This record gives sequence, C-alpha cells and structure tokens, in this order.
Amino acid sequence: MKRVLVTGGAGFIGSHIVDELVKQNFHVVVLDNLSTGKVENVRHRHIEVHQWDITDPNVVEMITSLCPDYIIHQAAQVSVAESVKNPVHDEHINIKGSLHVIEAAVKARVKKLVFASSAAVYGNPLSLPISIHHPTRPTSPYGLTKLTVENYLKLNSQLNQLPYSILRYSNVYGPRQDANGEGGVVAIFTDKLINQVAPVIFGDGEQTRDFVYVKDVAKANVKAMLAEQNLCVNISSGTSITINQLFEAMRKVAHSHVQVIYRPERLGDIRDSLLNNDEAKTEINWEPVYDLHEGLQETFHHAAKVKNHTFDMVSNQ
Repeated sequence: MKRVLVTGGAGFIGSHIVDELVKQNFHVVVLDNLSTGKVENVRHRHIEVHQWDITDPNVVEMITSLCPDYIIHQAAQVSVAESVKNPVHDEHINIKGSLHVIEAAVKARVKKLVFASSAAVYGNPLSLPISIHHPTRPTSPYGLTKLTVENYLKLNSQLNQLPYSILRYSNVYGPRQDANGEGGVVAIFTDKLINQVAPVIFGDGEQTRDFVYVKDVAKANVKAMLAEQNLCVNISSGTSITINQLFEAMRKVAHSHVQVIYRPERLGDIRDSLLNNDEAKTEINWEPVYDLHEGLQETFHHAAKVKNHTFDMVSNQ
C-alpha cells in the first residue's frame, strides 16, 4: 500500500484530500501543527497523525523517517490580507517551511510532490479567463511566496530529479473551512448567515471570483499525484460570479433576509479572477463535478450541523 504524506492534512482542504486518499485505499500520514487544522477533521480515520510544524528544521528528518511514497503539500499561511500585514511571517511559513518539505521529499526520493499553489501568482489579469501561460505578476506577498515555491520545485526537478505537480487553485470553498482562521468569503458568509449577522463586503461587491468546491479539489490532488509527468495546472470551476451575486445565492440557500455592509477594498485583493482549467482536463483527466448551488448546500448543511442549527434549505428550481 502506497504511503502518502499530507502536510496540513488536518486543515480545510487537506482533510478532504485525506478523505479522498482513504477512499482510494492509500496509507495516509498527516503532518499538521494544528494552528488552524483540527484533529476532529481526521480523528475517525485509520491514519497516522503527527503534530509538527514545517518551519521546524527537524521536520526534514521527521518526514524522511516516515518514508512517504508521495507528498501532498497543503500546509501554508493562506491569508492575502495577513501576508500584506506581516510579509516576514508569510515568508517564514510559505517559503522556508516549503523548502523543508522539498528537502525531505528529495531525501526520501518520493515519486511525486504535489504543491498547492494559487491564482494569486497571476496578479491582476491581462485577460480572462486566465490560462496557465498567463504572465505571473503577484500583487501580494502571499502570491509571491507561492510563485517562489513553484520555482524552487522546478529547480529541484532539474537539480535533484524531484517529480512535481503544481495546482493553482481558484477560490476553494466547502465544509470545514474556518471563517475565523482560513477565512474564505464563503465560510465567512456562511457563519454570518447562520448567526443572522450582517457580513462585510470589501469594495463594491462587483469584483468577480471563480469558486471551486473542496471535494473537487481533493480529487484533483490525487489525480495530479498519480500523473507521470511534471505539470502545472489551474484547478477551478471555469466560471465566475460577483461577490454580490454570491451573497444573494447564499441568502437564498440559507433562506435569510440579512443585509450586507460595504467597506473599502483591501490592499492586495485582485479585482477579477477566472481561471481556465483546460490543461487540468487534458493533463490529469480532471474537471469539477459540483456546481455552485450543490456546493453551497453541502457547505450550509455541514455548518448548520456543527452549530446545531436547522435550515429551511431552498431547492435549486
């Protein structure tokens, strides 16, 4: 049975990747410092869980000793706003921590390292949808760190024959996303609507995003892990929606009459984002299965269950 190490495996996206790997009968090892990840996300599965921080230099030997066949690297500082406030902290986790993981992957001679990158590497788009060949011009320290790790992976492929897959995520959403920690807009809106509190939209709400459901993302990671070639692909829904439209869709799902509050836009935020996922379809035979309404319903159902709320869910008619 092949051993797969998932860094950040107790977190939002990582725990769904763990679910998918277990479903496909891999032996799963989770490495997580539990700063945002939660043990309950992986508690009931037959897996190993190790509480380690990727910024600890000793993690290199720790990972090597686990003898993974594959590494899926999800552990990261994921907030664009936080990266602008504290770029040194962002660099410490996203670059230095990732270099530890890469060094361990080389020493362990893994068959593939899958890296969670981001649409943030592109910066403000010159045209939409953004293809994988679009220039990379990050507008935030977060985007810059992701691009830097991509380049380290490509260099290590040349110097140390480390196979890699780079997945540039659009806006991932779904169950287990923490509105207070990882803080995606869907998670924040969900939390506010459940508690009947007005959410905040930064800017005029007409900025557009490409939302992809976390279970689709998990499947993409496993497919990319098993791909033979080195690759870099966009993982996205291939469709965009304004933040105002998203909020209205979520109000409908939650059957809520809560109104929104508008505040000035934040530094580092991109106005419009829509990723072309054609290469993912051809290179790893992946495409999203969930539409936005299905994903939002599952997200609300999970959040309501966690908070012991009940919702009069509105069907998609």
